[in-house]
Amino acid sequence: MNKNSPLNMTVQIDSSKPVMVTGATGYVAGYIVKRLLEEGLTVHATVRDPENKQKLAHLDDLAAELPGNIHYFKADLLDPEAFFSPMKDCELVFHTASPFTSDIKDPQRELIDPALRGTENVLRTASKTPSVKRVVDTSSCAAIYSDATECALGPDGMLTEDMWNTSSSLNYQPYSFSKVLAERRAWELHGEQNQWELITINPSLVMGPPLNPSHVTSDSFMIMKQLVDGTAKMGAPKLGMGIVDVRDVAEAHYRAGFTPEAHGRYITSGHNTNFLDLGKSLLNKYGDKYPLPKRALPKWLVMLVGPMMNKQLTREFIRKNVDVEWKADTSKIKRELNMKFRPLKETMEDMMQALVEAGEV
Repeated sequence: MNKNSPLNMTVQIDSSKPVMVTGATGYVAGYIVKRLLEEGLTVHATVRDPENKQKLAHLDDLAAELPGNIHYFKADLLDPEAFFSPMKDCELVFHTASPFTSDIKDPQRELIDPALRGTENVLRTASKTPSVKRVVDTSSCAAIYSDATECALGPDGMLTEDMWNTSSSLNYQPYSFSKVLAERRAWELHGEQNQWELITINPSLVMGPPLNPSHVTSDSFMIMKQLVDGTAKMGAPKLGMGIVDVRDVAEAHYRAGFTPEAHGRYITSGHNTNFLDLGKSLLNKYGDKYPLPKRALPKWLVMLVGPMMNKQLTREFIRKNVDVEWKADTSKIKRELNMKFRPLKETMEDMMQALVEAGEV
């Protein structure tokens, strides 16, 4: 089945029915919850510990001030029975829960198993829950490519929704490997039934202000801290990447859920950029307060010192990503979901401001 061809049916979601969001305390998921609450919807939010009031406080605050309602459900991604209760009566499911970190010791246990088995458990539950009409799955551009050099393989040198990551593995870019395995499995499970439609949102690197700055675990925040803590004061590599604002990613999920004709995969990326330009975008507002990078580190120097500074910066990774332009075709999401993306400067400044106010940088 072609993931990007419209099906013969459109999906109308009844907004009076509850909507399920997995991993609701996550970086992206929090903004999806916020968007649903703004529309007056009832959210069934799965979390690890509904009793952890500190971790849920920001969602409780949103629910108190917005017209929608939120109900919490305890759910472990690896428990195949965990999602039946929160999914009951839902027509729309947002599956966002999956680890995003490069600081790992056992990639199979810490990345692959939760991503793959979590996807299986959520989608198998959907197939056993008659009310479910559509599942919007948070995938990643990492399921489309492994290294920036692969952009050149696409039409006009750009990544497209028809491309798949075939070069990452358990030993090379295991996070990317977890995302491609999980999304491929999602499409397999979708193909085994005809009750619910599947849409995947494939963001590039997600940046922007967290709803809960005191509980930030995503690699996005590690990247921001490296830009401002002096690590890159002598310069930063021109590491090719795509960037998208967390608020835009949430909006893309919302539109994918409630646009009847939405279908297939959606590359969700606001900017074709690089690590140095991320730092430069903060110079105007924060350049006199933080040791931000102003120049590019030459590739040979990154090759020399990179592997010593970060185990993820292998020479193979540096060769395929530093001084390599990253480009993705976002025409599908702009055309079909009418998405517009925030300026990079706004994303980076808002993120930095939130972390400063929270005392995190």
